[in-house]
Amino acid sequence: MKTLYLVRHAKSSWDYPELTDFERPLNKRGERDSPVMGKRLRKKGILPDLLLSSPANRALTTCRNIAQEIGYPKEKIATDRSIYHAGENTLLKVVQNVSDEHQTLMLFGHNPGFTDFANELANTDIYNIPTCGVFACSFEVKKWSEISFGYGQLLFYDYPKKV
Repeated sequence: MKTLYLVRHAKSSWDYPELTDFERPLNKRGERDSPVMGKRLRKKGILPDLLLSSPANRALTTCRNIAQEIGYPKEKIATDRSIYHAGENTLLKVVQNVSDEHQTLMLFGHNPGFTDFANELANTDIYNIPTCGVFACSFEVKKWSEISFGYGQLLFYDYPKKV
């Protein structure tokens, strides 16, 4: 079995118009929400084998904040430029190329691709994964390359404002 966690980056700042979209940092809410979600994941006992992030500042900062809360070594975080603003087909290829030594993967990225990807994977009807939202699903496969749309089993869906 393989387990996939999709984490949309936390709320980003628009206060620096001189920065590119790729460079935008988290805002105060994003800096607050990402550790909160990390603590929720830790309470669930979640410690993925691999954290893989878009290298965009807001996604990578979200990843690092959550890594700290769940006890994942920051130096083991991997990045993949193709996650940045990727659509569901590109995201599927990213996941299918993960080494099979990893049973659990936490992917950090962006909308609208993450919401579309989640819905395709598990036949869900989520309108929008909010900032710092986490979508988790599992697959009855032995290899990441065997994952395909429609075969994911939803485990949970959580986000900062959910009570």
